[in-house]
Amino acid sequence: MELVISKWVFAFSLFSWLIFSVAYSVEGLDEDSKVRGVNLGGWLVLEGWIKPSLFEGIPNPDMLDGTQVTFKSVKLQKYVCAENGGGSDISVNRDAASSWETFTLWRVSESEFQFRTVQGQFLSCYGNGCVVSATAKSASSTETFQIERNNDDRVHIKTKSGAYLQATIDNQLVADYPGNPGWDDNASTFDMSIVANNLHGDYQLGNGYGHNKAKEVLERHRSTFIDAGDFEFLHRNGINTVRIPVGWWIAYDPNPPAPFIGGTLKALDNAFSWAHAYKIKCIIDLHAAPGSQNGMEHSASRDGTVGWTTSESVSQSLHVIDFLASRYANHPALLGIELLNEPSAASVPLDVLVPYYKHGYEIVRKHSPSAYVIVCQRIGNANPIELYQADIGSHNLVVDLHYYNLFDPFFVNLSPIENIRFIYESRESQIHALNDAKGPLVFIGEWVNEWNVTNGTQAEYQDFGRTQLEVYDAASFGWSYWTLKNDREHWDFEWNIKNNYLQLSKHSEPIFN
Repeated sequence: MELVISKWVFAFSLFSWLIFSVAYSVEGLDEDSKVRGVNLGGWLVLEGWIKPSLFEGIPNPDMLDGTQVTFKSVKLQKYVCAENGGGSDISVNRDAASSWETFTLWRVSESEFQFRTVQGQFLSCYGNGCVVSATAKSASSTETFQIERNNDDRVHIKTKSGAYLQATIDNQLVADYPGNPGWDDNASTFDMSIVANNLHGDYQLGNGYGHNKAKEVLERHRSTFIDAGDFEFLHRNGINTVRIPVGWWIAYDPNPPAPFIGGTLKALDNAFSWAHAYKIKCIIDLHAAPGSQNGMEHSASRDGTVGWTTSESVSQSLHVIDFLASRYANHPALLGIELLNEPSAASVPLDVLVPYYKHGYEIVRKHSPSAYVIVCQRIGNANPIELYQADIGSHNLVVDLHYYNLFDPFFVNLSPIENIRFIYESRESQIHALNDAKGPLVFIGEWVNEWNVTNGTQAEYQDFGRTQLEVYDAASFGWSYWTLKNDREHWDFEWNIKNNYLQLSKHSEPIFN
């Protein structure tokens, strides 16, 4: 089977090369070449799945910002509910839990939390004897509760004034339980279930550890995860560019707003120095924007919501672009600046995104006439052609596409050969169509040698990686692998190279086994 796949891949790729081969080059790179890059993910913007050990020392690590929980009264055997998702008093009257019965944590300390409803309101209690409501649009002390938790995930919930909440016989949640409750089936005891604990980013780490411990953890991580030796390795293996994700708080270094931790600017300066020493170019990527542009941990979302589209967040993002462009425009290692990573198609409308991209382009041009300005396609249900039709800028503009044979039910049951065919039949045709669109250059800014295939052989991974390299090499600006280092082996570029799963220098040759 491996021999059949390899022969089919070689035949298809040779046919495609003969039809579509067109010469492109990127200004600033040696030898009329294009970007052959690697992302430095998980370094200056955290993603817990890349290096989970960073989060292992946090107290109550399953109750970080963004964790979703339900509470069930052990006395009434009913769930706590925000009727209509919020906006009125809280009830304790549901037999099963769904979105109205699910609350998102905002962590204040390891035992103090604020509870946000699906509609965005916070649970409030204004003193002893009050009925808890879900009407507050912002959170302060009256929206802050202490959780006492035993080993069986039974909890007591207490107000800042010390009153315990209880579920009353008329199905209300009231702060009037007398005395100190035990852990029996009393009205002040609830079973807490964790529905989701998916966010492990900079916000969760900083707020989870607290400033001093978080600073210690991140200083060690930033000084050891990526260093000069990594740039030597990349140079030796033919990589000419690094795409470096940064968070918006870099513009406020060394003392960014809490809970973010300073030090990323120094690390970025180091990266530029190392890159210059090894003749590698840098793309600075605004990966995490104020308010979060996609609700994910890699955009430093606090709770999974998207708040970037406000005028304040957009203006703050433009300030960050201005800061980065002014600082690095004249550095010989700068290749380009990416204005925003992976805005959500569901939450970021074009009438907000395109003006931001246009303004960001103008800001970069104010500082540099030649640095590439990179705009990322929206993730979700969006076609990148929308950015080609937007008239964002006229010179050295690039559209960034992210290609993963993952994260979609379509890919779940594909065989190795079906994954490879998809690359040739879908991805390649899109790349060539965009190359021919006579607009921005095409950049495959993220891709990975991983799929949903179970127990894939080394030869199958080699074929899959070679196929992607052949196809993505056709992109007029080039490509960048996600990511240099990762606890998950096939996502780890260094591991792929050292273990011969990804063959950069051999991707144009057939593999016969």
